[in-house]
Amino acid sequence: MEDVGSYAAYMLDGVSLDQLRTFIAAADEGSFSAAGRRLKRAQSVISQTLANLEGQIGVNLFDRRGRFPVLTGQGRALLTEARAAVGGVELFKSRAKTLADGLVPELNVVVDIMFPVAALISGMTAFQEKFPSTVLRLQISAGNGVIEPIVDGRCSVGIAGSYTLAPPQLDCERLMPVSIVTVASPRHPLASHIGPIPTADLAEHIQLVHTDPSDSSRVCEIGPVSPRVWFISHPADKQAFLRSGLGFGSLPLPMVEADLASGALVRIKLEDTPPDGQVVVMSAAYRKDIPPGPAVRRFIDHLKQEDARRLNTNTLRSAAPIPAIPERRPMWRRPPIEKQQSP
Repeated sequence: MEDVGSYAAYMLDGVSLDQLRTFIAAADEGSFSAAGRRLKRAQSVISQTLANLEGQIGVNLFDRRGRFPVLTGQGRALLTEARAAVGGVELFKSRAKTLADGLVPELNVVVDIMFPVAALISGMTAFQEKFPSTVLRLQISAGNGVIEPIVDGRCSVGIAGSYTLAPPQLDCERLMPVSIVTVASPRHPLASHIGPIPTADLAEHIQLVHTDPSDSSRVCEIGPVSPRVWFISHPADKQAFLRSGLGFGSLPLPMVEADLASGALVRIKLEDTPPDGQVVVMSAAYRKDIPPGPAVRRFIDHLKQEDARRLNTNTLRSAAPIPAIPERRPMWRRPPIEKQQSP
C-alpha cells in the first residue's frame, strides 16, 4: 500500500504547467481541435496531453461521448484550480522580471484630495499596463497630510496642491492647474444674489469646509470667509450637502461640472476673489535624495501628458503658466539620508 501511495504522489507531482494550460485551452475553446489551433499544436497532441493528465491525477476531466468534449463535474471543479495555479506562476514570473529590472514590487503614492479623479484613474491605468505586477498602495489626504508621508519615506511620490508649502528636501514637478469654484444649491439664498457677494453678507450663511480625512483638525480650504462653518472630512459628502442646500462652499471644477450642467448646483461669485475662481496647481513631489525610478517616472510623465490632453480639449479654465509648489524652510531638522532610488 505504501508503494501505491508513493507512486500516486509521484504521478501528481509530475503534473506540468503545459498540461494545465492545455486543459484550460480545451475547456475555453470547447473542442480539442480548437485548443490545438490556439496553442499551435496538432489535435492528436492535445488529446494525448489531456489523456496523460487524466491518467496522472486519476480523474476524467472531459466526457468524450458526444461530438465535442464536455467538462465533467470533476473537470469543472479542477478548472478553477488550474487557472489559479497557472495565474500564480505567471504572477511569479512577472514579479521576478520586475525585480530583475531594478523595480520594487510595491509603490506607495499619496494624492491630494482635490486632484481630479479622472486624471488619477488615467494615470493608474497607464501604470498598471506598464507594471502589472507592482502592488499599488494609494493614500488620499490633503495639506500637510500629503507632504509628511513623502518626507518620512512612507510614500515614494505624492501629488500636492499649491496651497501646501513643500519643505526644501522635496523636488516638485508641475502637473496641472485645477480651478476651485464656489457653488451652492439653486434653492440657497445666495444663488439669487446678483453680482459679487460681499464678505459681510456671507456671515449670515453656513460655509461648508472640508478637512483632511486623516486629521480633522487640518482645514483644506484656501480660506474660510464665513464665521459660520461646518467641517466635513470628504469632498463627496460636502458635495451632497451643497446639493441639499445646507450651505455654500468651494470644490474643484472637474468634480462639479456635471452638477453645474444639470442645474443641481450653481456658481456664486464672492467679493475679492478671481472671476473664474481660485486656481490650485497640482505638483508631483518626491524627496531629492530619492529620485524617481522607472515606475514613479512613468506615473509622473503620464499625468503631465494628461494635462496636455486636457488643455488641447479646452477642459481647463486656465492655461497660464503657474509655478510649482513654493518651498519653505522646514521647522525641524532631519539627519542626512543616504541616496537611494525609489521604484
